[in-house]
Amino acid sequence: MHFFSFSFALLFCGLVLAQDDGSTAGTEENVEVQSCFPDMCDLLKEFGAMTEKLKAMETRLKDSETRLTVSETRLRESETRLNNSENQILELRNKERTNVMFSAVVGTRGALGPFNTDTTLIYKKVITNIGNAYNQYTGIFVAPVAGVYYFTIFFHAGGEHQAKLYLFKNNEHIITAHDHKSESESADNGGNAVFLQLQQGDQVYVKLPAYCHVWGYNYHTTYSGFLVSKM
Repeated sequence: MHFFSFSFALLFCGLVLAQDDGSTAGTEENVEVQSCFPDMCDLLKEFGAMTEKLKAMETRLKDSETRLTVSETRLRESETRLNNSENQILELRNKERTNVMFSAVVGTRGALGPFNTDTTLIYKKVITNIGNAYNQYTGIFVAPVAGVYYFTIFFHAGGEHQAKLYLFKNNEHIITAHDHKSESESADNGGNAVFLQLQQGDQVYVKLPAYCHVWGYNYHTTYSGFLVSKM
């Protein structure tokens, strides 16, 4: 663009010099230059107008590119929000699909205990075990997912010994269900419940303390739990 402008300027200057140099040129040449000069001025004006139009087109093109960039940015933001929404929906669906609940009873005849040491109770008869998180051979519940769980323990026992149960999370004693020895009472009942926040793999189980007993027959002594909410 600058090259054409410069060429036109040189041509224009050459014409002006040719017109001013009356001492070397003849009358016919002066007449010829004067007759061509107005056409050159028109060409220069048209060229200037074309230059302005080109500048205006370049400005509009830059504006269009800017708007396109803004639109692309908004599109990427919309795609990001859409992906986040899809991930949240998938997470909610996964939460809904994760069902964990169990109930089990000791299922032995007569009294269980007393023993000389603390003993992990094995609730052998499983009533419900959705998610298979409770192991009927070890008596241990293993959290399949991180979340908040609810556990209950209940017992029935005679009065000739203490009746007591401990609920443990891993190696931590959490809650106790307890009734004292009583010669005047032939039967005792007790229970307790707790919400626990567990990580995947945490273990929850029940212990019968030393020198205590519970009644294992006829579905009296139970251990239950379920997942309230995933974390």
